[in-house]
Amino acid sequence: MRTASISRNTAETAIDVAVNLDGSGIYDIKTGIGFLDHMIEQLSRHSLIDIQLKVDGDLHIDQHHTTEDSALALGQAIAKALGDRRGITRFGTAYSPMDETLSRIAIDISGRPFLVWKAEFTQTKLGELDTELIDHWFHSFAGEVGMTLHIETLYGRNNHHICESIFKGCARALRQAIEIDPRKADAIPSTKGTLGGA
Repeated sequence: MRTASISRNTAETAIDVAVNLDGSGIYDIKTGIGFLDHMIEQLSRHSLIDIQLKVDGDLHIDQHHTTEDSALALGQAIAKALGDRRGITRFGTAYSPMDETLSRIAIDISGRPFLVWKAEFTQTKLGELDTELIDHWFHSFAGEVGMTLHIETLYGRNNHHICESIFKGCARALRQAIEIDPRKADAIPSTKGTLGGA
């Protein structure tokens, strides 16, 4: 079982996270931001990664530290559980429809973190979550996992649907990318023999 736990404590947040990459999408998410909880629950459910995540953050200031640090800690845990990434499929893609919205996600767990973000929101908040923090969450997450992540909303009007289609699509693409390739389960999926670096 590919599992990992991370405790991340700073003056701004205290975080405990545990993941099982070979799980069934069981989650227990408590960030203190309801809409963010809902989105990370979608990530867990549709990637089949079991996620336990508890954040005690300085929400009396604002949501920035809690949002960013939850992504950093979760990304660190997934990277730790992946180890040397031996046997993984590495690439994953998904089209994610939600009513009038369609998002497209592509992932390469290459060890080279990069985010391409092509999505916009027309309101400043979803629930109590500041929408300007959503792309920042994915930037932080991709950086710690060590993956190239392309996110594009092809069309959509409802802001909730746009955000949820992105998280669900990311989950489905991530599920593909972390799966063990039965034809190359003993190999690192790179001609260099390692994943990471230039």
